Amino acid sequence: MFDFEEELRKLPDAPGVYIMHDKTDAIIYIGKALSLRKRVRQYFQPSHDEGIKKRQMVEHIAAFEYIVTDSELEALVLECNLIKEHTPKYNTMLRDDKTYPYIRVTVAEDFPRVQFARQLKKDKSRYFGPYTSAGAVKDTIELINKIYRLRTCNRKLPRDIGKERACLNYHIHQCAAPCQGNISKEEYNGQVQKALEFLNGNYTSVTKELEERMQQASEKMEFEKAIEYRELLNSVKQIAQKQKITSMDQEDKDIIALASDDTDAVVQVFFIRGGKLIGRDHFHVRVGTEENTSDILVNFVKQFYSGTPFIPREIMLQESIEDIPVLEEWLTKKRGRKVTIRIPQKGLKEKLVELAAKNADLVLSQDKEKIKREEGRTIGAVRELEQLLGMKGLNRMEAYDISNINGFETVGSMVVYEKGKPKRSDYRKFRLKTVTGPDDYASMHEVLTRRFSHGMKEQEELADKELPQEVGSFTRFPDIILMDGGRGQVNICLQVLGELGLSIPVCGMVKDDNHRTRGLYYHNTEIPIDRHGEGFKLITRIQDEAHRFAIEYHRSLRSKSQVHSLLDDIEGVGPARRKALMRRFQSLENIKNASVEELAQTENMNAAVAQNVYDFLRKPRQ
Repeated sequence: MFDFEEELRKLPDAPGVYIMHDKTDAIIYIGKALSLRKRVRQYFQPSHDEGIKKRQMVEHIAAFEYIVTDSELEALVLECNLIKEHTPKYNTMLRDDKTYPYIRVTVAEDFPRVQFARQLKKDKSRYFGPYTSAGAVKDTIELINKIYRLRTCNRKLPRDIGKERACLNYHIHQCAAPCQGNISKEEYNGQVQKALEFLNGNYTSVTKELEERMQQASEKMEFEKAIEYRELLNSVKQIAQKQKITSMDQEDKDIIALASDDTDAVVQVFFIRGGKLIGRDHFHVRVGTEENTSDILVNFVKQFYSGTPFIPREIMLQESIEDIPVLEEWLTKKRGRKVTIRIPQKGLKEKLVELAAKNADLVLSQDKEKIKREEGRTIGAVRELEQLLGMKGLNRMEAYDISNINGFETVGSMVVYEKGKPKRSDYRKFRLKTVTGPDDYASMHEVLTRRFSHGMKEQEELADKELPQEVGSFTRFPDIILMDGGRGQVNICLQVLGELGLSIPVCGMVKDDNHRTRGLYYHNTEIPIDRHGEGFKLITRIQDEAHRFAIEYHRSLRSKSQVHSLLDDIEGVGPARRKALMRRFQSLENIKNASVEELAQTENMNAAVAQNVYDFLRKPRQ
């Protein structure tokens, strides 16, 4: 069960992307935030209203997750990538890829140009971006062309040199006119290299020059020019913000990094497909006493890629590991094409590995806090009960409950808790065989007798075969039996144990007039319990779980009985057709409201039987 209150507390005050899931684990919404803590919490505040669509979305949220980024820009781009990958129901979907612009430098040409682009293409050009502001991109391209006097025309150079007049940009001193042969290829490409350095982030000299020009224009009272330089300067600062969520090579990569302490590690894997970060996953690893980061990574790589169906072209790790050539050979053979393992030392690739490690560290620290709280709720609660009851070695606890409606289909439930946590694989349910009518004491006597008689028989059989007792389903007996009630229920249990020659402590969970646990009945004494303590909360959880398990079983039996009485008595309807009807229409009410034609379209159904069903369900009941 997803604990919203706890998960909301864990949200970091950092930029990132949040992902909302429904009860089927499908992704229904993806959003970005400058502060994950503030943004995600807003959805669950009663006073916050973002419209009908968002309210409907919030009603379907069953869980959420998030990915931390280093900037809001990275969150924006990652949000875009994930929305395109998963197409969530409540996101507004774009009809094309015109979301974030790029800057393209046509370095394959003899006289390259700097252009605005909406898509990455494998055309030998160099791409920069994506960026969040199309206006800032256009301003920056204009700025670069002005400063470095690069061409903007579509002429084929050097083929078309001298064939036409120079354009207006040459006459206003914004182009060096390579189309007229006024600048050599080498000199022109020197200017292009300066533009590339600027786009790579080396823009200090440009900003300094713009600031000087702005100051000079202001001193000369040329305020329009000063404003123009100021706007260009702002565009440069905006465009210069780096991001690493989309790479230029458009390749498939896995980014692997981890965070660890003395006993545990979390390995974070970022999945880059087609150059875009489209998802991530994290894995918990139990760490040996002598294992370092390199040891954990090499073991993880072997285990992870032995089972995953897809192996990317490149795997980037946080630090070097042993046997890289052997691992590359093994991965290449599995993939059928070359696989490379890299340990990036600088640039955006290293930053992406750092981001993966940052997310891994966040998961590890939060899980440690969760584990501590969980230990308080479970093991700590068990220790409180031991002190309260004067016991030691309390581990396995079993609780029982009875459910019926006026004696109809009486059932019993057995739930098991070990170390304060439910062990659902050991839950058992009982359909009463010897008791008729609403007799809870007699019903409990039958349930307990069957449970422990069966367990004793299994123990004998396993002892004869010299097998461990864990093989049988009923062989393990509890350290204490918890009865849903006071003296009466406890005495019934003690009677059964006496008849079978067993000695197991029995404790009653006594309720007040409002059906809330008020204390424990043990050794003929009612022991008060602190209602604010973890022991009381554990007893309440066990009591509620036994009741829930019995009620669910009883409800399923009632449902089957109702289905039988209304469908199996119809001529021509057997188990197969009954199942087909329920599978198609989901409920008896829907079957009753269906037409003969709709009924006849059911699997294994013919017109005559469909008519029988239609007539039977509309026949007046006595």
